[in-house]
Amino acid sequence: MSVRFSGWRVEDSEYSVHHGELKMNKKPRRRGIYTMYHGTTVANAKLIVPNGFQRSQGGLLGEGVYVTRDVLKACNYPRNSTLSDRVVLKLRVRLGKCKEIRDDKDPLLTTWSKNGFDSAWVPPDAKMASVPSGLQENCVFDPRRVEVVGIARAHTSAIEKELVKLLDKKPEDRGDRNVCSLCRRRTHRDVPHVVHRCWACHQDICILMIEHKCRAKP
Repeated sequence: MSVRFSGWRVEDSEYSVHHGELKMNKKPRRRGIYTMYHGTTVANAKLIVPNGFQRSQGGLLGEGVYVTRDVLKACNYPRNSTLSDRVVLKLRVRLGKCKEIRDDKDPLLTTWSKNGFDSAWVPPDAKMASVPSGLQENCVFDPRRVEVVGIARAHTSAIEKELVKLLDKKPEDRGDRNVCSLCRRRTHRDVPHVVHRCWACHQDICILMIEHKCRAKP
């Protein structure tokens, strides 16, 4: 007897990709996709949302995109900006192979990306002199691993609405042909993702979508 089904949701297991929030002191999994945050100015947010991040050329952990799982920490950045000019972007981050940094004298402090690591992480209990706040942070070398999925904080509703409007535009409307319009993940070398139609509601679905809610199901 054949069994027919429609719709799915990815459940977490030791074999699946881990999604969602990550506790402050928990080491990330290699295949994890995590919710993180980035504090920036209003002007920069208007560039980042439609165009993506650019790698910074310096910082505690060297080159990369600096992100944090602590939204309150992100609210304090950029340091030299006013409160009214700050925006916190909600992100979906693929950390990949992550180098844990606990010492200011770690030989890979700023060169981890040249030694096979996709990101670096300073845990909250590292007690590094260069991190007097004791707060954790991550640095991701490849900006394509960091995707804006929402606006976590904005000084006014007008700013938030403007950024959400930019975010809600389909990738092809933003001129980004390297992003799948269904799963919102980046494609590899311009090769489109495999797309099927749900046999119940006939909606287009990408095999990399985390969830498909079938419209035909009661």
